[in-house]
Amino acid sequence: MNTLKRMVLLGAMWAATAWAQGNIEINTPAISQIKSSMQARHTQLAAHYASGAVGLGADGNVVLRDANAVPLAQRQAVQGLVAQENTDRAALYREIARANGHPEWEADIRSTFAQRWIERAQSGWYIQSGGQWSRK
Repeated sequence: MNTLKRMVLLGAMWAATAWAQGNIEINTPAISQIKSSMQARHTQLAAHYASGAVGLGADGNVVLRDANAVPLAQRQAVQGLVAQENTDRAALYREIARANGHPEWEADIRSTFAQRWIERAQSGWYIQSGGQWSRK
């Protein structure tokens, strides 16, 4: 193995070890407020997950996957819900990284949550993997 490959491998192993020490379940007033906002919005989004209009993206965001599955009169409201949800998700990832004292972990936290959202998705919801959508 050449030196560059060895350095990359060691760097990846160090990052994985450092990240393993992070607390993804950490709670602060800011995190609690974001989670509360997301929980309240979930009741509004649930029907859209079930219909397939909204799906869970591989990047940790919610995506309006099929706008045609939403009646035209409701489309703008659903787009607003998706935008608010993604704003809160970004804030959640950022706040968890900050609370752990490592703002540079935000991308890793986003990735971890993206996997968790998909794993915990209800049967029938659309999830994205490798750029493709499928029903769970």
